[in-house]
Amino acid sequence: MSDALHYDVVIAGGGLVGSSAALALARRGVRVGLFERRYCGAQASGVNYGGVRCQGRPVEQMPLAMRARRIWERLPELIGIDGEFTVSGHLRLARSEADLVALQAWADMARDYGLRSQVLDGADFRRRYPWLGAAAIGGSLCPSDGHANPRLVSPAFARAARAAGADVREQTELTGIHHDGTRFQLRAGDTRISADWLINSAGAWANKVAGHFGETVPMKPIYPNMWVTEPLPLLITHNLGVYGGGIYARQVARGNCVIGGGRGHGDGEYGQPSTQTTRAVMRDACALLPALREALLIRTWSGVEGETADSNPVIGASRTVPRLLHAFGFSGGGFLLAPGVGEVLADLVIDGATATPLDAFSIGRFAAATTSSVA
Repeated sequence: MSDALHYDVVIAGGGLVGSSAALALARRGVRVGLFERRYCGAQASGVNYGGVRCQGRPVEQMPLAMRARRIWERLPELIGIDGEFTVSGHLRLARSEADLVALQAWADMARDYGLRSQVLDGADFRRRYPWLGAAAIGGSLCPSDGHANPRLVSPAFARAARAAGADVREQTELTGIHHDGTRFQLRAGDTRISADWLINSAGAWANKVAGHFGETVPMKPIYPNMWVTEPLPLLITHNLGVYGGGIYARQVARGNCVIGGGRGHGDGEYGQPSTQTTRAVMRDACALLPALREALLIRTWSGVEGETADSNPVIGASRTVPRLLHAFGFSGGGFLLAPGVGEVLADLVIDGATATPLDAFSIGRFAAATTSSVA
């Protein structure tokens, strides 16, 4: 294939992870091709809730989360817009004394990584948050967390990658993927492509890429269920979550409340919100936020995300093919992490290593699993 179009790095998947990697690589002088079978940032990266939070992350994600969080401060420099990124703080609510104990344990752990959070309860909590219902007895506030608009942020990374020199091609599916012993060989439509490196950031469809190299992982599609209200008087001062999950909510400057919880449904290719789930979770949300009881819901939506068996992503080198890197399976928590993952992938390509610990995300942890369990 001497006449193939050649790149240093080909990236499969134009979501926020792939676009961030393309930007990081292009800014460091690498010839990179980014290929997305639909539109960049239009899948899970562009339809998620928009939480930019370190709070609640498992300990193994903390170094990556802290690295990623620093990048969010540089959005105007990196992608030309702020993406409506707002440092609102993240308040993780407790509904029992046991929840408060767990929140304090998490805060103690996070302190070792330089992240500050404060557990509040009792009368002080009630005075500070009179707009919360009695179902919330306390919470943990992480002031440095916030939220952003994924519909703006995700495609902006792809545009910035293109401006930095990356060859970004939408509505272009990669096929015929294989390694010939020297390079990766692929097709993009009618174009033959070769590459020294291949990054698999295909999201919920990443097992299709991994399968070409015999290392699929236990992963299933999930369909996060979200909705938004009409504009309401401003009252929700933080990005809200609940210990144990189930409900999350934030309010944008226009007054609309973005709320999520539970799962929609889908066929692995497309997701749809669930009316039944929305009604059930909204009842629980109103117990925490009484001001929502009379609010009109104006839109519901869902997307398709890949959830691994342990809810941690796969990030790092292939075990079967040299210069193949995986970055997928973020299990609904990848929005904050993605810009950091892009930088980490650039480190691995250019420097051969990264200072950010990745052992917990190795694809090798699933080596004993059977490929028949994948989505």
